Amino acid sequence: MRFPRASGVLLHPTSLPGPHGSGDFGADARHFVDWLVAGGQTLWQILPLGGIGPGNSPYMSTSAFAGNVLLIDLAELQQQGWLDAADLAPAVGLDAERVNFAAVVPFRMERLERAAERFADGATPPQRQAYAEFVAAQRSWLDDYALFMALCEANDWRDWCDWAPALAARQPQALAAARAEFGARVHFWQFCQWAFFRQWLALKAYANEQGVQIVGDAPIFIAHQSAEVWAHQALFELGPDGRPTVVAGVPPDFFSETGQRWGNPLYRWSEHARDGYAWWVERVRRIFELVDYVRIDHFRGFAGYWEIPADEPTAVKGRWAPGPGEALFKAIARALGPLPIIAEDLGVITPDVDALRKEFGFPGMRILQFAFAGDASDRFLPHNHEPDTVVYTGTHDNDTVAGWWATATDHERHFARGYLATDGHDMPWTMIRAAMASVADTAVHPMQDVLALPSDCRMNHPGQGSGWWAWRFQWSQVHPWHAGRLAELVRLYGRAPAAN
Repeated sequence: MRFPRASGVLLHPTSLPGPHGSGDFGADARHFVDWLVAGGQTLWQILPLGGIGPGNSPYMSTSAFAGNVLLIDLAELQQQGWLDAADLAPAVGLDAERVNFAAVVPFRMERLERAAERFADGATPPQRQAYAEFVAAQRSWLDDYALFMALCEANDWRDWCDWAPALAARQPQALAAARAEFGARVHFWQFCQWAFFRQWLALKAYANEQGVQIVGDAPIFIAHQSAEVWAHQALFELGPDGRPTVVAGVPPDFFSETGQRWGNPLYRWSEHARDGYAWWVERVRRIFELVDYVRIDHFRGFAGYWEIPADEPTAVKGRWAPGPGEALFKAIARALGPLPIIAEDLGVITPDVDALRKEFGFPGMRILQFAFAGDASDRFLPHNHEPDTVVYTGTHDNDTVAGWWATATDHERHFARGYLATDGHDMPWTMIRAAMASVADTAVHPMQDVLALPSDCRMNHPGQGSGWWAWRFQWSQVHPWHAGRLAELVRLYGRAPAAN
């Protein structure tokens, strides 16, 4: 599917300013949308909206369907009458420049619990009806998720394989008893999801009304410690004890001599095929209820994926195994029609991966930071781009452009200076201009590059399990010329929306 020529900014909501330790769906999110509009940007790309997992990563979520409750706007809950003004007073340890998860998580969770209690005690009939309608509409995943989270709490967040055997095996009598015993906590987690969906959809509607589309992100794999793996064990490569027999990752390459061992359980694709990929169809359907476009992470894994024995400590001893290929995407297309999907085609891209992407018309990705290590034939260089492409200065996994340039090799520096006709001054904006000028239909730039920020502001460092996903910007860093400069590049390179 060809996208209209456009540009946007990559920023996860947690990176927004705000008084409660982490960005959320509140006033600053709407202000950011307004700022995008002022800069002529029509796309807001985010990271996965699911709950965070190990290392605070949004790519190791506790659910493929549920939202991250830490993104709920507490001020809106006060407006509903479920929190007091005193509840919103910032606590010790909340940081305006970084997400201090150790302080943010208890602060926000305590206030969500207060809000849920006050809702239960004093919600109006229309509020109760809206909540009941949400629970009914999302039952296909919400019941399992809420019970899973309640059981995680009751079991001190131990792996679900270590719960009572009857619960780990989901014996009906054990599940019924758990729902009765932990009913209050089940309702709490349902309330949190209602608040999340209600607020996010209101924010998305606001963005859409301003002409801004949301680009979401769907990890190919999900965490073992997730509601869906527990609830649908037959769909994953698990042993009799519920533990993964093989796990996901990528083989050794130029960037890592031991590869990357992600640790996610792999799909038992034969079981997915047996019911027409129904779980995946439902997953994609639900994602598109939340966003306008979807970037599918690690797209190459659908053609073939790196399978690592679960007892291996690194990704070295693995093998390539065939993915579902076109069968999966044909099933999705039959159920949902053509969809605006971006394929993250980075890493080891073999001809079958490229053929799969092209068969379904999914735009691929080009990262400008990768363009200058070789020669003029490099596929990441702008003159080698194709229209059905999304070009980035960098992604959440890259260093900032300023950080990359500070550590670039002599070859990269010499090549980039000549290619971009620059002396290297103001490199972040030189790269933004190159992305905007590309023939690629879509250009996206991380907010860190718009603000020309250094390496300590990068979002993530693949292979390093802790200390990331914490960066936040402040409005004091943003000046009128930032939006003005973006708007001028939009005008110069024809990325403004077509007039009606």
